[in-house]
Amino acid sequence: MRKSELYQLMGVHLDMAVEAHELLRGEAGREIPGVEMYEQQFENGNIKTITILDEQGEQVMGRPRGSYVTLETPMLRENDKMAHKEIGEILANEMKKIVPLNENSTILIIGLGNWNATPDSLGPRVVNMSMATRHIFQYAPVELQQGLRPVCVLAPGVLGITGIETAEIIKGTVERVKPDVLICIDALAAGSVERINSSIQISTTGINPGSGIGNNRTAINQETMGIPVIAIGVPTVVQAGIIAHQAMEQLYTHLANTPKMQDIHMRLQPVDINQMISKVLEPFGGQLMVTPKEIDEHITNTAKVIAMSLAIALHPGMPPNEVEHYLH
Repeated sequence: MRKSELYQLMGVHLDMAVEAHELLRGEAGREIPGVEMYEQQFENGNIKTITILDEQGEQVMGRPRGSYVTLETPMLRENDKMAHKEIGEILANEMKKIVPLNENSTILIIGLGNWNATPDSLGPRVVNMSMATRHIFQYAPVELQQGLRPVCVLAPGVLGITGIETAEIIKGTVERVKPDVLICIDALAAGSVERINSSIQISTTGINPGSGIGNNRTAINQETMGIPVIAIGVPTVVQAGIIAHQAMEQLYTHLANTPKMQDIHMRLQPVDINQMISKVLEPFGGQLMVTPKEIDEHITNTAKVIAMSLAIALHPGMPPNEVEHYLH
């Protein structure tokens, strides 16, 4: 049973490049042509950097060429301030490597998502905590500008609230403010429950808001915005169909030595499994997203970590040990 076939039937899009890479490499039993992966460890987790190098890699991975950096740590789920501070500093160092900045760069931070729906509120919460400094460069004395870069922030809401495509709001702001770099923060859909609120992905390729839950909106990338777009995402939900499939896999593994179960397993094809899962989820149109009951606390902690890392990465004069004092 190939997961990729089943996910295609279920209409599942893997937001996390690291999950797509693990799935495809596992099924192929070899490295993926046109794709490189590098891994490094730190005390509470690891960092995996996946680079899609060419058109062949794009076709296999189903996403544009560029770098996808994923920080993985279960400590994001814990209420541990010291661990969160360490994660924030490590994330900031990774951002410095891929965000194209010079001394006078103006940065626009966009918090994508719906502030009224907790699992989708990561972007607006990061924006709410972040330092906005662009006005200082326009109205304050030069002395206050030392060690800072001009940063402006915006949470544009979602189409259902504003009646305006998010990309249209961002494009208008970009044309007016003329930033050098756009950084978008959004909630993602995970491919497994273990990923929820335990990974942070940074990519150089922009973002397609809502792709993980089947609500494809206009892409926010360098092609549509005219400037480099860095996307930061955290998985906060997982499709119920994926959980059902994982439960069935666990059952098959547990009963693998039973002759009758082996026969059932051989006869069940991905289309059959998809039909069973769709039948169970029929009251919800075949789509049901699941999130942990502790999601509010997880979102608050993760938003603070990302806001902290942005402050360190974007402002060269920001002391990492003092950054918490500057967050809202």
